[in-house]
Amino acid sequence: MEIKREAKKLLSMAILAGKIMLENGAETYRVEDTISRICKSRSFITYSEPFVIPTGIHLAIGFGDDIMTYIQRTKSKTIDLNKIAMVNEFSRNFVNSDMTIEEGFKCLKEIDNEKAYPHLINILFGGFAGGFFSLLFGGTINDFICAFLISIIVVKITNILGKTNIIYFINNFVAAAIGTFFAIISVKLGIGHNMDKIIIGIIMPLVPGVAITNAARDSMLGDFLAGMSRGLEAIIVALSVAFGVGLMLIIYHGGV
Repeated sequence: MEIKREAKKLLSMAILAGKIMLENGAETYRVEDTISRICKSRSFITYSEPFVIPTGIHLAIGFGDDIMTYIQRTKSKTIDLNKIAMVNEFSRNFVNSDMTIEEGFKCLKEIDNEKAYPHLINILFGGFAGGFFSLLFGGTINDFICAFLISIIVVKITNILGKTNIIYFINNFVAAAIGTFFAIISVKLGIGHNMDKIIIGIIMPLVPGVAITNAARDSMLGDFLAGMSRGLEAIIVALSVAFGVGLMLIIYHGGV
């Protein structure tokens, strides 16, 4: 009975570790590997088989003659590589030490509650990303300044809409459309010089780079279901950004 209780707690802890990683942008194979290592680190676990897709985790473990399963649905998606690194570090410490499962739960909950970068830092460096991409693609200093300021607005909008649990397609669509609107205004007022360079800069913080990378890595490692899911997610996000920019340009050229 004691082993069953410990196995149940270990199962819940491993699922929590995987959930934190998956919701913060980790590849599915990395999540599966972490969960498997945590479970197999305890001698009373004779069998461990995690199955992870971008929207959920299924884990089965065996102890003695019994098998226990757990399914965890994941919904919220963000990018926080710091939390992924912290869970990786935790899993290594848990496997290579005599840390109790209760202590493991406490560490994981602290990681889960870890605050991301301050809001000001987030929007400020989002602005720098947009501004420097504008320069990278041949923009002028004026274009850099416009892209920097507009990118701050775009990042702020995505943060606000993200808190409302709105569909991420609409989130990126609205942010791209508003950013393009301000890019058009800046050029019309004579502040910016190249509308295309400014627009390229401001949409860069919206580009699904992590989703594209994870789709490629999962596919190359044979996780085709996860790879296709991540790839479709990246395509939908890219289309939402393109539709937002395209709509504003159509309105602008139609009114010129």
